[in-house]
Amino acid sequence: MKQTADYITEEKRKALEIELKELKGPKRKEILESLAYAKSLGDLSENAEYHQTREDQGKLEERIQKIEQILQSSQVVSGGGGEVIEIGSKVVVVKDREKREKKYQIVGSEEADMAEGKISNKSPFGQALLGRKKGDDILFKTPSGAVNYKIINVS
Repeated sequence: MKQTADYITEEKRKALEIELKELKGPKRKEILESLAYAKSLGDLSENAEYHQTREDQGKLEERIQKIEQILQSSQVVSGGGGEVIEIGSKVVVVKDREKREKKYQIVGSEEADMAEGKISNKSPFGQALLGRKKGDDILFKTPSGAVNYKIINVS
């Protein structure tokens, strides 16, 4: 698996497909109805509601294109489960000189979310974890200096 490719999990693919269906169906229809209503109000040059709806329509179409591009260009990974850390793996680590364990999942950059413990395979931490095993120590550089972690578990 190349680290530079774009990856998404099966769960993310399903969520994007559901969102795309919603955007192309009900949301598009809703905006078209809003546009028709705004046009019926009269002079379009000074019609704030019309201009706002057109802006919303542009954002909607942009999001649809973005999702289609992600689905087309990303490789779906089934996710971890082995001894070696790969995209989709769930990892438990302990930071040097700390007792508290932290749980992370290695994901593609499109679904990275630190608040949910999802780390991009392209991040320095994600790159340092890839290919490692339970019991390994990893050291990687951050803007505030080098950080050392011990891998407690991989699933």
